[in-house]
Amino acid sequence: MNDRSPVMQLVHLLRAVTVEFDLLGSEFAERHGLHPTDVRALIHLLDAARDDTPATPGWLGRQLRLNSAGTTALIDRLERLELVRRTKDTVDRRRVLLEVEEKAIELGWSFFGPLIAEVVAVAEDFDTGEVETVRRFLTAVLGAAQQARTD
Repeated sequence: MNDRSPVMQLVHLLRAVTVEFDLLGSEFAERHGLHPTDVRALIHLLDAARDDTPATPGWLGRQLRLNSAGTTALIDRLERLELVRRTKDTVDRRRVLLEVEEKAIELGWSFFGPLIAEVVAVAEDFDTGEVETVRRFLTAVLGAAQQARTD
């Protein structure tokens, strides 16, 4: 594979963006006394809420590849920090749902908000077709990464 081809340059740029986001996530975690897994859990829970996906402890454990004990310890920690709460499912009262507290959302926006605003501003310079191409590319890359994780 030609390391300087346009496609490989995209791969390298994507890796660089991933590393930068990971460093920002680590800085956020350290600043707020969190473990990087705590940050990943909050991201999964926020994504679930946005997609109307019921987030149970079992679901979260599968997303993070944690066993039951590890998931419970994680949720307990996030609950103590008042970032997550357990609630009873109104449909199935035997099931516990996880919800992100407003405090966690405010912390996230205070740290990541400026970056998100900058990314939105950059994306707004692209026309609709370009945005769709980037969306298709990132969706396909995400699918490939998820598949590699399950292989």
